[in-house]
Amino acid sequence: MRLGKRDFLKAALATASTSILPRTAPAQAYPSRSVRLIVGFPAGGPVDIAGRFIAPWLSEKLAREFVVENQPGQSGNTATKSVVTAEPDGTTLLICGPVNTINTTLFKGLDFDFTRDIAPVAPLYRVPLVIEVNPSVPVRTTAEFIAHAKAHPGKLKIGFAGRGTPQHIGIELFKSMAGIDAALIPYLGSTPALADLLAGKIDAMFDPMPSSIAHIKRGELVPIAVTTSNRSAALPDVPSAAETIAGYEAGSWFGIGAPRMTPKDILERLNKEINAALENPGMLARMAELGGTRIAGSSAQFAEFIAQETEKYARVIRSAGIEMN
Repeated sequence: MRLGKRDFLKAALATASTSILPRTAPAQAYPSRSVRLIVGFPAGGPVDIAGRFIAPWLSEKLAREFVVENQPGQSGNTATKSVVTAEPDGTTLLICGPVNTINTTLFKGLDFDFTRDIAPVAPLYRVPLVIEVNPSVPVRTTAEFIAHAKAHPGKLKIGFAGRGTPQHIGIELFKSMAGIDAALIPYLGSTPALADLLAGKIDAMFDPMPSSIAHIKRGELVPIAVTTSNRSAALPDVPSAAETIAGYEAGSWFGIGAPRMTPKDILERLNKEINAALENPGMLARMAELGGTRIAGSSAQFAEFIAQETEKYARVIRSAGIEMN
């Protein structure tokens, strides 16, 4: 049977419509399934806390479950690689931070490039590190901490959440500026390090505030100083280390990234919802409890921030001569 001109046009339009639908549906329906927020450190640590901070908000606003998935290993590189190689459809995201910008310089021979292979979605918040000790350690100020380390060279055991983390860089910078020697003990994350600090197996930590603040408020750990240039509103009575060591500053921040080829409309949708969270009074109150200060911005602004952080840490690493053993 031969098709008339009108029948032919109907059939052609139907075929065209069918071919268009698969290309437009994913963006319209995002997310079409649950979303994984990949964390490169164990549960309970500061990166994990950041993921669990934002996950409920995104789950509610985007009507799909956002699930935190911990993939610890290689100072966060295992998780980053997992996201780099994931399908770029917005259903696998990375909770990232300074460790990712540090690893760019510190680790040689990585088969991915964080700044090239991870698309910046949005920043979340920044936090100070807390220099803290087990109550049995006889120091209560930064000056006493330095004096104790100098009186016992190489004996003070300082734990931290993995080589290449901002804690690692912060300790190395502190050692250099204070002129002390100490035994640095790396862990897979803050959670196991804190367990040993609470048990008295190590003496001190430089730890992001979110994972330590509850222990501090219960009196289980003694805060010596915060590592930002100014005091933190969450611990207003704790001085900054810069009050004793002029110019010293370290800290941490958290944000979200996606595989490089993730569609722009998905990145923009996520960025919009995350920035809305950072304006919500309830979310801001929770952030303050963690000692955090929000970092709002577009994906482009986050990309610029990441580039600046990468260069900053590259200078610190080279100046301090920090190398992976």
